[in-house]
Amino acid sequence: MTAEIIDGKGFAAKVTDRVADHVSRLKTDHGVTPGLAVVLVGEDPASQVYVSSKGKRTKESGMASFEHRLDAAASEMDLLNLIERLNGDPAVHGILVQLPLPGHLDDAKVINAIAPEKDVDGFHVSNVGLLGTGQKSMVPCTPLGCLMMLRERHGSLSGLDAVVIGRSNIVGKPMAQLLLGDSCTVTVAHSRTKDLPEVVRRADIVVAAVGRPEIVPGGWIKEGATVIDVGINRVDAGGGKTRLVGDVEFDGARRRAGAITPVPGGVGPMTIACLLANTVTACCRINGLPEPEGLAV
Repeated sequence: MTAEIIDGKGFAAKVTDRVADHVSRLKTDHGVTPGLAVVLVGEDPASQVYVSSKGKRTKESGMASFEHRLDAAASEMDLLNLIERLNGDPAVHGILVQLPLPGHLDDAKVINAIAPEKDVDGFHVSNVGLLGTGQKSMVPCTPLGCLMMLRERHGSLSGLDAVVIGRSNIVGKPMAQLLLGDSCTVTVAHSRTKDLPEVVRRADIVVAAVGRPEIVPGGWIKEGATVIDVGINRVDAGGGKTRLVGDVEFDGARRRAGAITPVPGGVGPMTIACLLANTVTACCRINGLPEPEGLAV
């Protein structure tokens, strides 16, 4: 068996096209332009790349993009005051504070200062609670993208056995909630899980979100299973070069799985696409307008 490669980049392009189409209709029919504000504190090189990419994609979709950059030494009050201004700005429908923050800033306090309806990352405690109780919420972008790809492949997920490897607040926990919402039988596995290979072998769906290179050998994968690899790990490729690998040993898993996301080109592109989708969803909810189909849970 050779698994189908799930083209996250291609799927993300389709999602982005749907976003751009809805943005155009919001402008034409309602005179509303969705706006996304991204806040960067400090000069972390990876974060700067992410922020620039998000701004570019936001503008390409026809939305308004607002970038706010603060010095690494900025006080917590400086950042909280900026968030308060953005919460009250009617042109801003989504607010994203790029993580990680400098060590002297309290991530949780900053995230929970964002108005829940503008929390397009889905990290605010109110959105976490709404998702956990099956109510309408803003859903974290990476798990949302994973769910979209799973629905595209399987149609109904009802009754499937799913294993989420990793229990982070950003991916693992919300991913489990989304799969439960689609009537999967869900196991959340982690570093303390007993007999992890056997847990993975029975799964129809494997979502790996640990952040450790190739921690899941291909031999653990059930024949025909769908593998969603969230991990992006940089490893030594020899000769002073590096390469990107996922949390799943790709070549071995591809010989057993029915479908698998590659790294890179799998989950990553969907994360930004879903950020744009969440911004449009937030704009519609804030303005009491119909939400676009297929862009939110």
